[in-house]
Amino acid sequence: MRRRRTVWPVWSVALVLGALFCGFSGWTYAQTRADADLAYARDRDGALDAARRHIAVLNTMDGKDVRGSLRAWAQAADGPLADELRRTGDANTEALEQEGTTTRATVTDAAVVALDTRAGTAKVIASVRVEVAERTGKSTTDRKRFEAGLDRKEADWKLGSLTAVPVGTVETVGTG
Repeated sequence: MRRRRTVWPVWSVALVLGALFCGFSGWTYAQTRADADLAYARDRDGALDAARRHIAVLNTMDGKDVRGSLRAWAQAADGPLADELRRTGDANTEALEQEGTTTRATVTDAAVVALDTRAGTAKVIASVRVEVAERTGKSTTDRKRFEAGLDRKEADWKLGSLTAVPVGTVETVGTG
């Protein structure tokens, strides 16, 4: 009978410790949900993900469905960039349909360089690989760098600007 008496206190201590651990874990989780750093990280990741998607869309063109590609461009853009796309849309459509070139863009790397969560703006830099297939069958691959300005509209980020960044020359310093 003595063994049973020593077993009950061990189980009750383990049960109390388990309940305390669960309570502490729940409290810690509730604290992190309201953490400002975590909210900022979520906004940064959302802006980065949207920038990757939208930059790829704006550098992709289906030569067989130019109007569909231009509609995708319009959905990715907002503000001054959207205004420019609307203003040049008809002239671009005709020229792109005649050319028939297809491009597929992939954002190979990107980073958020500025984020203002209160204003709902972000600035992202990105490097993009663009595979170009001409109607003649000739294929090439091009690498580009961009700086993008994003604006948060409701729950999603849209590109307000997209600027090509020229590749500069690298200076080497020699000894001697």
